[in-house]
Amino acid sequence: MPKHQLDPTKWVALYSDYLFNYTITRVNDREIAKDLVQEAFFSALKSMKNFKGEASERTWLISILKRKIIDYYRKSNSKKGQAEVRISYSSATDKGDWLAERVADPYDKTAEDKLENKELGDAIHECMSKLPEKQALVFRMKTIEGMDTETICNELKITPSNLWVIIHRARTAMAECLEQNWF
Repeated sequence: MPKHQLDPTKWVALYSDYLFNYTITRVNDREIAKDLVQEAFFSALKSMKNFKGEASERTWLISILKRKIIDYYRKSNSKKGQAEVRISYSSATDKGDWLAERVADPYDKTAEDKLENKELGDAIHECMSKLPEKQALVFRMKTIEGMDTETICNELKITPSNLWVIIHRARTAMAECLEQNWF
């Protein structure tokens, strides 16, 4: 099997949309998502010598991006990180506090965390069952399964703009439902 090669001159054109969409579903803030994608590109450039060619460029970039997202949440959970998160949001909103208080540390798994994760999973499934069928399907494919836009559009025979309208409506409905049933 031939080894994969890196071509950083094409990364932005080929992968920036995919990486941004992957990130925005996990951090739910456009500016933070853009920053994290940019950091992932910079880290990839710095660590190109470590690329073994066993994975595709996109898979390799996603693995770097996943670490950036984890680092972002880990930092927001630390005392210093909580202060920085609060500062980065306007004082007119409590979103910074909300984020810092509700993001679970992935390395601190207690019995209570496991119970909360199960309850959250149940709440997500309950809220998804209330979505219209097409919204639930698109939400599952894009957000949970991580399928790319082109694949979803081809399978469902919809346009990318239609996909994003459906995703936006599904996320809005999910957020409202989870706010009522979970938070």
